[in-house]
Amino acid sequence: MPKYGKIDFKYAERLATTPANEDGPVWMVNLMKYHDIAQYENGSDLVISGQDADDLYSPRESLKAIGAEIVYFGVVENKLLGDHRDWDRIAVVKYPTRKSFIEMQARNDFQKAHVHKEAGMKETIVMGCLPMNAPSAQNPLPNWESVEHPPSGEDGPIVVLHVIKFKDSAPFGETPEKMDEYTSKASDIAIQHGVQVSGWFGVEGTIIGDGREWDQVRFNAFPSKAAFMAVAQDPARLEAQKEHREPAISDTYALIVRTLFDQINESITA
Repeated sequence: MPKYGKIDFKYAERLATTPANEDGPVWMVNLMKYHDIAQYENGSDLVISGQDADDLYSPRESLKAIGAEIVYFGVVENKLLGDHRDWDRIAVVKYPTRKSFIEMQARNDFQKAHVHKEAGMKETIVMGCLPMNAPSAQNPLPNWESVEHPPSGEDGPIVVLHVIKFKDSAPFGETPEKMDEYTSKASDIAIQHGVQVSGWFGVEGTIIGDGREWDQVRFNAFPSKAAFMAVAQDPARLEAQKEHREPAISDTYALIVRTLFDQINESITA
């Protein structure tokens, strides 16, 4: 058992045993929190930050060998909603199959590098996800240069990440009626300010975390933080939030993330 989270062995078994004819791509969404100073064991004299240790771990060669790829990477700038955890970075990795995720854990190169992750990571949540349809995909989107708050050198693009657990259960990949009503009312306001969906996902399982279960993960791209604030403070959206969103959700994270790399949409449509 790793020090940075609890493994869901039931979901691990599903990942490992899904029949080949039923298997397919899975997107692993990672929320990461680091130790200030990496906690190496076995007499190591390496003194670096937890983030630097995770950079040493970065399993790019292992991912490449099994046909997986990093499709999103960003730094958390602000936490808007959630518990006491202040996440540091977000990453999304697309694996060609569920089983390939398990197979990577057994690779010698992965296990050798994992000592750095074990030392650097204080806590993580890793959710196995599949893409969902997003409402803005059916609407014409304005060019970011034409919206009220375009990106600038002082205020560049952000992603707002929502990790959601609903009060009322819904079939995998579906959204309870209350949340659908909120999305319908809020999406028109968001689109006017240039909001684009990088990717919405249904969560089929949390392979590692703190024991909580989640239903959806939503990556929404804004042209600027000012654009986000304009949407967040819109009176009609605030009314819809109070009437529909708040009654629908039992647990959530909402994070402002500065994106360093984003190919989520391309990975879904490939």
